[in-house]
Amino acid sequence: MEEQPAFVCDAMLGGLARWLRAAGYDAWFDVHVQDGELVRRALEAGRCLLTSDTGILGRYAVSEGLVRCVFVPLGLTTMQQLAHVLRALDLPVRDSRCMDCGGELTGAALDEVAAEVPPKVKEACSEFYRCAGCRKVYWRGTHWQSIQRRLREALEKGGEKAVG
Repeated sequence: MEEQPAFVCDAMLGGLARWLRAAGYDAWFDVHVQDGELVRRALEAGRCLLTSDTGILGRYAVSEGLVRCVFVPLGLTTMQQLAHVLRALDLPVRDSRCMDCGGELTGAALDEVAAEVPPKVKEACSEFYRCAGCRKVYWRGTHWQSIQRRLREALEKGGEKAVG
């Protein structure tokens, strides 16, 4: 099986980076990064560069194909951007990552995370996860369900199959 790509997103695509993480992909983003550093980071880490900046397309490493790059057209909503990238690279939605830092989510027992979970959530939810990066706790509540619904809608509007 081919390894799934990891991404570097330009300064205009912070929302896309968060939603790529929700779709299960490692997406790096820094609003303050300069174009040259962005391209260098993508090249050195073997990441796919996502950009809405036509100037980046003219950079040597990009124009010569040394860095894999997907141009994300201006004027798209964040969910349209997500559908565009998933469609352009023929990528499925996978298990979510932390939307804040991109860390992998691993299962956690309630007794391990109880101090970080609201009382009502403890009563209503049975599945909990902890981010391996920032240590944030997640659970499959209404917000999680909303994220999954929005991912399905983005794919359906993009002409892709719905998420399972």
